[in-house]
Amino acid sequence: MTDLPGRENDPNENPFAMFGNPEQMAQAMRQFADMLSAPQGSGPVNWDMAKNIARHAVVAEGDPSVMEGERRQIVDALSLADLWLNEATTLPSGVSTPQAWSRSEWIENTIPIWRKLCEPIAERMVDTMGGALGGSGLPPEAQQMAGPLMGMLKQMGGMMVGQQIGQALGSLAREVVGTTDIGLPLSDTAALLPGGIAHFSEGLEIPADEIRLYLALREAAHHRLFQHVPWLRSHLLGAVEEYAKGITVDTSALEEQIRGLDINNPQAIQEALSGGNLLKPEETERQKAALARLETMLALVEGWVATVVDKAAQGKLPSAVALGETVRRRRATGGPAELTFGTLVGLELRPRRLREAAALWQALESARGLDGRDGLWDHPDLMPTAEDLDDPEAFVRGEAAWDISQLDKGPDAGEGKGDEG
Repeated sequence: MTDLPGRENDPNENPFAMFGNPEQMAQAMRQFADMLSAPQGSGPVNWDMAKNIARHAVVAEGDPSVMEGERRQIVDALSLADLWLNEATTLPSGVSTPQAWSRSEWIENTIPIWRKLCEPIAERMVDTMGGALGGSGLPPEAQQMAGPLMGMLKQMGGMMVGQQIGQALGSLAREVVGTTDIGLPLSDTAALLPGGIAHFSEGLEIPADEIRLYLALREAAHHRLFQHVPWLRSHLLGAVEEYAKGITVDTSALEEQIRGLDINNPQAIQEALSGGNLLKPEETERQKAALARLETMLALVEGWVATVVDKAAQGKLPSAVALGETVRRRRATGGPAELTFGTLVGLELRPRRLREAAALWQALESARGLDGRDGLWDHPDLMPTAEDLDDPEAFVRGEAAWDISQLDKGPDAGEGKGDEG
C-alpha cells in the first residue's frame, strides 16, 4: 500500500514499477557486469558481451540444437558436394571435417573474424563516444583530472558498440546458411546450418535434399578457394580493413543521438546506434581504390563459385538453375545480411558485377579449359580487373599464360595485371 492519494487500494500496484521493465533491467545489469569484467587493454569492444547478446537474440526466437539426423544429412551433403566438385575444378578439396551448426555455434565460431573486420571502425566509434559522453570541450586541466572517469566513459562507449554488434550478429545468424554467405571466409571449417537452410527454403517448391545439396556445393566451392589460394584471404580482409580505416564518425550526429540516452534501456541504445547514418566514408582516393578492389574480387569469387557449382550440378540436380538464380538474386540485390554488414563495418558488401564475372569465367573455361581457368588464381596479378569485366572476350583473347617467375611474390603486389589481356 502507498501513501499516494487515490492509490491506497490499487490491487495492480507494482512497488518495483519505478525500476522499469524487469527484463530490460536484468539485461542492462548483465551487460553492465560484462562491461566491468572486460580486462583492460582487451580492445575497443567487449566481445564476450557482444557474443552473449547475439546468442540471447537467437535463443529468444528459438535455436534448437542440431539433431543427429540433421547433422548426418549435412555432413553427407557436404561430402557428396565435395566429390562432385572434383569434376568441375582443378583446385583440391577444402573440406576436411564438414559440420552442422546451430545458430549459436555459428556465432561462437565466427567471432574471431568478425573481431578483425569490426574493430577498425569500432575503435573510432568508442573514442568518439568517450569524448562526447565525457564532454570533450573541457579545459585540458579538467580533462586530466577526469582521466579515470574518461576511461569509464570509454568502457561505456565500448558497451554501446558491443550492444550494436551483438544485435547485428544475432540478426545475421538467423538467416545465414553457412560460413561463406557474405563472400568472406568466416571460418576455416565448412559448415551448414539446418535452421538457415530451412529459412532459405521458405517459399521454394523444391525438394529439401536438392536445396541442401546445392547450398553444400556453394559452401564446399568457397572453401576450395579460401583453403588453396594463399593470397585470397588476406587480399579480401585487407581491402575491408583498408576501407574501414577511411570511415569517420559523424561526431555531431553521434552527440545528438547519445544526448540524454538512458543506458538502462537497451532498446533505446539499439535504436540510437542502429543503421549506418553515423558512419561517413571520406571517399579518399585510397579508400575508393580499396572499395573497387574489394567489389571486383568479391564478384570474381562469386562468379567462379557460381560457374563451378553450375558445372558440378549439371545433370545431377534438376533444380540447380532455379536455385542458382535464387542465390544470385539474393546476393545481387542485397538483404538483411548486407545491411548487417554495412552496420558493422560501414560498408555494403555486394558483388555488383556477379553476372559479368560468371560470364568471364565461363568464357575462360571454354577457351582454356579447367586448368587455364583455375590457373589464374595462382597470383593476384593474373586476375581480371574491373575493366576486364567490361570486355571479357578481350581478356580471354589475351595472352593465355604468364611467366609467374616475373611477378612480384608479395601476396597483394600489384592491383592489376597491366595492359596485357
